[in-house]
Amino acid sequence: MSGPHDAQPADTQGPDAPLPDRTQPPEVPPPDRALPPGARPTDPTLPPGARPTDPTSPPGARPTDPTRPPGARADASDTGPRRFRLLVVPGTNPDRWLRVWRERLPDVPLDLLHAPAADAEAALRAGRADAAVVRLPVDRDGLSVVPLYTEDPVVVVPRDHLLTVVDEVAPDDLADETLVVPADDVLGWSDAPGGRLAGPAPATTADAVDLVAAGVGVLVTPHSLARLHHRGDLTTRPVPAAPGSPVALAWLTTAEEDLHQELVGIVRGRTAASSRGRGTGAPARVTGADGGSAATRAGGTPPRRGTRRTPPGRSTRRHAR
Repeated sequence: MSGPHDAQPADTQGPDAPLPDRTQPPEVPPPDRALPPGARPTDPTLPPGARPTDPTSPPGARPTDPTRPPGARADASDTGPRRFRLLVVPGTNPDRWLRVWRERLPDVPLDLLHAPAADAEAALRAGRADAAVVRLPVDRDGLSVVPLYTEDPVVVVPRDHLLTVVDEVAPDDLADETLVVPADDVLGWSDAPGGRLAGPAPATTADAVDLVAAGVGVLVTPHSLARLHHRGDLTTRPVPAAPGSPVALAWLTTAEEDLHQELVGIVRGRTAASSRGRGTGAPARVTGADGGSAATRAGGTPPRRGTRRTPPGRSTRRHAR
């Protein structure tokens, strides 16, 4: 039997026993230096399955591999099922190409992105798209560029305008007109006849079309853009002497893969047997950048009227009426 003077452990009994310090975080054991090859040490403060983030990265950014060339896609094991991102500019409409893509590559969904013509090259070089339908010229350094077709220019005028009495408009016919040239102009007709609109240039082609409807002047633009911004009170006439607008398919050379060649075969109208096709199967869903249908129009229809293809060594022009 214990007596009144028996010793008691100081850490568990007695009124003067010190209390544990709960203000300090628990000690984290040092990382195991004997990790198997390829394994990464884990952070014990992260929830299961969470990945450490780079505090310098913007919200929502994915960690990048510094060894991967700019614009190159990560492996499917890193990003999930493979997708292909196609960027298009206003006035181009790849609906026909998307339909063939679904038939030939049902296992690779195609995401359709949109950007102004002036921003398409920068978006491609930044890796925001795998390929882009662009308007030339672009800086071809580091890019693979496949010319597709050249759009004929038209002049947009009110339906009761004097120029509507002719089938084609010559440069001399524009000498007495005021030309509305928007800031996003893609023709670059520097020596165009006629006067220029006084004051700041309209920001977009859509704004320029509104000025034409108001009777301020006339607009010379690619046929597809005129069709994209069509209004019932306006009409168009071809201007054969004005520069055309070449359209091309482009991608980063360092990021090239078999899917780029598949797309080249599709846009050039090759059959599956002659375009290095990968077979057929159930259709894959094609979505736009906002999750909508790929039928969202980039403007106009695939080139039929108002466009021309230029085979090597020969030039042909077809004019839209």
